[in-house]
Amino acid sequence: MQGQALIIDCDPGVDDAVALMLAFGSPALELRAITAVGGNVPVEKTARNARMLRQIAGREDVPVFRGAERPLRRAPAGAGAFHGEEGLGDLAPFEPDARCADGHAVDAIVEIVMTRPARSVAMAVLGPMTNLALALRKEPQLAGRLGPVAAMGGARSEGGNITASAEFNVWADPDAAAEVLASGCEVVMFGLDATHQVRATDERIGRVAAAGTPMAATAAAMLRFSQRVEREIVGWNAPPVHDPCPVAWLIRPDLFELKPCRIEVETESGLTRGHTAVEFRKAVAGDLPHRWATAADADGVFDLVAASVGRARTN
Repeated sequence: MQGQALIIDCDPGVDDAVALMLAFGSPALELRAITAVGGNVPVEKTARNARMLRQIAGREDVPVFRGAERPLRRAPAGAGAFHGEEGLGDLAPFEPDARCADGHAVDAIVEIVMTRPARSVAMAVLGPMTNLALALRKEPQLAGRLGPVAAMGGARSEGGNITASAEFNVWADPDAAAEVLASGCEVVMFGLDATHQVRATDERIGRVAAAGTPMAATAAAMLRFSQRVEREIVGWNAPPVHDPCPVAWLIRPDLFELKPCRIEVETESGLTRGHTAVEFRKAVAGDLPHRWATAADADGVFDLVAASVGRARTN
């Protein structure tokens, strides 16, 4: 049985690294490409980090494309305090053996989606939505051809993690998020309301590490770094693990509860830049074209990560 064709758009990032390891080891996914975007760290580092993780996983069959360097109309913003100066925590950077694939990430997204059957290619967007917004500008028919866009971003009941009301990925490029959500794409958002339920306890990190592969060791190291940093900065002993959630949903939808909604993004206010207005009431919003994750099975997500990182590459 062929897996779900998938493009992962990301800005690695320690939790992106765990999400990539989850995807690399899952037989349920047919990874078509990784597209890197500037976000947690600049794009030259996110593209390198994606290639480092690909090499550790032994998945050089998956092309990595370098994408947008900066948001659509904002200055770049980083999150190095939570990810380390190089983006991958304590993992020492190295130059991977394989280079980035030729061409820009935006062109790769358009080509992969438009040359395959409609709705057959999904995207997991784990950073700012700049690459996807630019791809939709380049090829407006993309919205009707893409399968589900499972995106990590936004906040409602939990409040924000970069400002009082905004989550980092949406805040970093709110204009891109607004364009994607208004495009007609089938967007499923995994905001802080759900990802704050998926926390890396000592026991869960131990389960991942116990798989005993290079992928497992890398994922566990990312989780331990995040645990240490969140304890120092926020005071949490068990940090939330955001980016694996969209990938986990694509593999096991039953691990999450979703509600139909309409999501709009504040782009003009300096005070509430990147706020996601999530409306569940059809009488207020009219159509409810999006879905919002409200609950997550944290143990189920970590079981999935542990199983994936324990698989050796065989093809």
